[in-house]
Amino acid sequence: MYDIFDQLLKERGLSAYKVAKATGITTATLSSWKKGVYQPKPDKLQKLADYFGVRLEYLMGNSPYRTVTDMENAVSREHKKGVKIPVLGEVAAGIPIEMVENIVDWEEITPELARTGEFFGVRVKGNSMSPRIAEGDTLIVRKQDTAETNDIVIVAVNGDSATCKRLIKRESGISLISFNPMYAPIEFTNEEIVNKPVTILGKVVENRQKY
Repeated sequence: MYDIFDQLLKERGLSAYKVAKATGITTATLSSWKKGVYQPKPDKLQKLADYFGVRLEYLMGNSPYRTVTDMENAVSREHKKGVKIPVLGEVAAGIPIEMVENIVDWEEITPELARTGEFFGVRVKGNSMSPRIAEGDTLIVRKQDTAETNDIVIVAVNGDSATCKRLIKRESGISLISFNPMYAPIEFTNEEIVNKPVTILGKVVENRQKY
């Protein structure tokens, strides 16, 4: 910590005498601290921090941020920094998402979103979900094995590649609905869900379209 004090003296072109005169802290105290043999009391440390215009935590060597503004800027940069997630091609049923190797791209999500779960992206193929979701769109998906009625989900059926559909839950089973009216709903009974199986891989939380 005394190294920081010594550095501040050199940066400002100051002597311990000038600092002592301005703060009321004796030169003996400052000199001893500069040599690393004595540490001033907290109230005197705060006086020194105020004099140099730095945070007390910085002066004591407990923080890299000199000023409150430096700290706020760093927090702001970290807040804006995106979290990268893989964008996958076709995902085979039964293969854990984290083990799929066919990564076709990367996307960034906000730290706030990333804290709500584990995410991956899926590149859309086909037109079954058009016009709302078009071929080539990238879907941001929260990995989860359950969902609610009207959620847009990524589902794997009977070992086939994953598909994107709107989920409708019924007492007897589920329906997977396409937005494109040319495609009929896909129905599964509760027994079929278990035996095929029908597996929800995740819930779509965002659609990113590129032009």
